[in-house]
Amino acid sequence: MTSGPYQERRAPSGRFLPPDPRVREPHRLTPQLALRVAILGAVALGVFIVLFFRLWSLQVLSGDEYLNAAQSNQLRLIRVDAPRGPLLDRRGRVVVSNVAGTAVELWAGDMPDEGRYDLVQRLAQVLDVSPRALAREVDERRFDPLTPVVVKTAVGEEQVDYLYEHQAEFPGVKVVQIYLRDYEYGSLAAQILGYTGEISPEELKQLRKDGRYRAGDPIGKTGIEAAYDSYLRGRPGLAQIRVDSLGRQQSPVELRQESTPGYALRLTLDMRLQRAAEDALKYGIDLAHQNDQWAADGGAIVALDPSDGAVLAMASAPTFKPSVFVGRTDAKKLEALYSDSRNPLFNRATAGLYPPGSTWKPVTALAGMQEHVFSAYDSIQCTGSATYGLDKQVFRNWNPFVNRPMTLPEALAESCDTYFYEIGNRFYNGGSESRVRMQQWAKRFGFGAPTGLDIGGEADGLVPTPEWRKKTFESDWDRAWNPGDSIQFAIGQKDLLVTPLQMAAFYAMVANGGQLVTPYLVSDVEQPGAKGSPRVVLRRFAPAPPRSAHVDPEALAAVRDGLYAATHSANGTSSGVFGNYPVSISGKTGTAEKVVQLPGYGAGHLEDQSWWCGWGPSDSAKLVVCALIENGGHGSSAAAPAARFFNVEAPQATLVDTD
Repeated sequence: MTSGPYQERRAPSGRFLPPDPRVREPHRLTPQLALRVAILGAVALGVFIVLFFRLWSLQVLSGDEYLNAAQSNQLRLIRVDAPRGPLLDRRGRVVVSNVAGTAVELWAGDMPDEGRYDLVQRLAQVLDVSPRALAREVDERRFDPLTPVVVKTAVGEEQVDYLYEHQAEFPGVKVVQIYLRDYEYGSLAAQILGYTGEISPEELKQLRKDGRYRAGDPIGKTGIEAAYDSYLRGRPGLAQIRVDSLGRQQSPVELRQESTPGYALRLTLDMRLQRAAEDALKYGIDLAHQNDQWAADGGAIVALDPSDGAVLAMASAPTFKPSVFVGRTDAKKLEALYSDSRNPLFNRATAGLYPPGSTWKPVTALAGMQEHVFSAYDSIQCTGSATYGLDKQVFRNWNPFVNRPMTLPEALAESCDTYFYEIGNRFYNGGSESRVRMQQWAKRFGFGAPTGLDIGGEADGLVPTPEWRKKTFESDWDRAWNPGDSIQFAIGQKDLLVTPLQMAAFYAMVANGGQLVTPYLVSDVEQPGAKGSPRVVLRRFAPAPPRSAHVDPEALAAVRDGLYAATHSANGTSSGVFGNYPVSISGKTGTAEKVVQLPGYGAGHLEDQSWWCGWGPSDSAKLVVCALIENGGHGSSAAAPAARFFNVEAPQATLVDTD
């Protein structure tokens, strides 16, 4: 062994060095390292097992599901609207039906990201619609790609052909078949029938629980269309089309589930009577104009079956054409309708509030006899005027020249105001409890609350009481219930307000012998029979059972005698109108002062509301009619002739048989 700088040999050393285990076993695993390797292996194995089972789940367990999902990317489901059910009158005449139409829809989700406004402008130009309004609707639907924008309904063939020929230039545009409401009788019964429109966000929120409504659906907005929408709307169907990756249609429409049409509704209306009622309103307004009542511009006529409350006719003037709301509406036409100062959308028969004037006197008479304030055949002096109260206030009769005693039938026939002033004053002098007795009977007869008409939309009216005055007014003078309040209430004036429907229901009670009826407009729900057989009634809406008004038959007979005399006696207020009518008619005129705001007149201007309510035949009532001409003057000069015109124009068989 050599070692050292000169390669000299050195003697081997006998010195012993201890072994270094790191040198002797450099690749030996320590326990700590082995544990780490084991943990890493277990984790790797677990991950592998999870991935294996996930892959097995996707390919084996859920393979069909994901295959269907992949195929569904190529399909688009289209909701097929169901035609709404028709409306029929009591004799089966079709009042409202459907007609097929062509509409153009724009799906915002299928429109390109760039050039959207150019597309909207080109489409608006083709279909002759407002590009600004269309762009606004498209912008509103940008977060709702599943609800199309209806661009136009009732699209012409030339426009449809153009869109088909240039389909590539109009991505997102679809031509679809729809059903449009068709009003067979134009504007007849417009306020009753109502109209449909696209469901609003507020309505959708309220009806979402139903599960049958979605954005864009047509829904009844007013009248029968709204009250019975669940029966009329039917159930939509489903169709599908195949599209490419850009959403372009690649196959014809395939029907997957047919839509179910809505059910038919049979109404209590008789459209011949309805036409007669609306013609009678026009006649009454024209007659008022001839009598220099130039402010007469509206009114209402209600005709009821007094046995069960079926509404045979209900007219309100002015009226409108429900077709203006069909399909995509014209903003200008709607603006003209909404801005009309005469308010043609307003149903004056159910929601118009008016003082009833002398048509109220039978209410006062029945209340007075029931409370033993007077007797029907005891004489009360009818004079040209009467003075009441500590302040000696003078209350005048409409006839200043009369001065003789009268019984109740005579006072009703001649509509003596001072006779009923005396009854009202007796109620007042009876003390605090007596001062509300007339009002209590009025409420029992149905005033001050809706009659219960099945389509709703009724006003309550107002039956003033001493308590009401205390709550309503601030000054001590206005809050006090004075003799004049009871006196004017007795003749249907001052604060008292009623609707024509409430008055018709009351006169039905008088006509049928004391039974209160609930007016209704829909009698049953029907569906077409098989193979042309008659319609099948699915549900019948039985009228509410008449309720007894608990009126003494003798008191009722005295009122009926007076209303017959009003149309037949020499001095009867409407004998000149109905005295020679071929069917015996009973009824009462009314002339009621109401504060009306008219151009050129100051605040507090009064106009006379013209009333007539009655029935026929007198001894076996088949038809009750109540007519009101707004600002029409005396009841005998406008409303009574309108009621006669209605009865003449309507088939006379109606007064004999309304089945």
